[in-house]
Amino acid sequence: MSTELQNKTIAFLVAPEGVEQVELTDPWQAVHDAGGTPRLLSTGAERVQAFNHLDKADTFPVHQQVADADPADYDALVLPGGVANPDFLRTDSDAVAFTKAFFDARKPVAAICHGPWTLVEAGVVRDRTLTSWPSLRTDIENASGHWVDEEVFVCPGGPNVLITSRKPDDLPAFDKALITEFAKGPKG
Repeated sequence: MSTELQNKTIAFLVAPEGVEQVELTDPWQAVHDAGGTPRLLSTGAERVQAFNHLDKADTFPVHQQVADADPADYDALVLPGGVANPDFLRTDSDAVAFTKAFFDARKPVAAICHGPWTLVEAGVVRDRTLTSWPSLRTDIENASGHWVDEEVFVCPGGPNVLITSRKPDDLPAFDKALITEFAKGPKG
């Protein structure tokens, strides 16, 4: 185990149902292997139901409800994808406020696949460059963001560092980038 993220607690925010399992478990393992403490937050369940595309997969215990969570207790945020997961999150005012708080505090945020939908709802993509699942391109551009089709994109502009990727095939690059950026901490 490495120690790049030693003494860092990373929030993983998901809805009660619909998170793409590998987009949760792969970065989670990367954070753990880097010495960090991953914590699962959700919007209203004690366990979340993950999916492998459209098929139910495993369930995972929730550490804390986002309505009760203080962003100050976390060093960075990961927004996994899955189509349903961020669609539910972007309609939850606590999830949106929690996400926006990381930008206000200049803390790093990582989102993969459909995860940037929550960023669009939080109003934090204006003048930022990011990638996502291709179907989000218009939403990102309508929110005044710049969309690129890249495996991983690290956008240092704006109040914080934003790491984004397109899909599960991009997870190795996504994990590497988020560990590197999360180790740096909040933007000065």
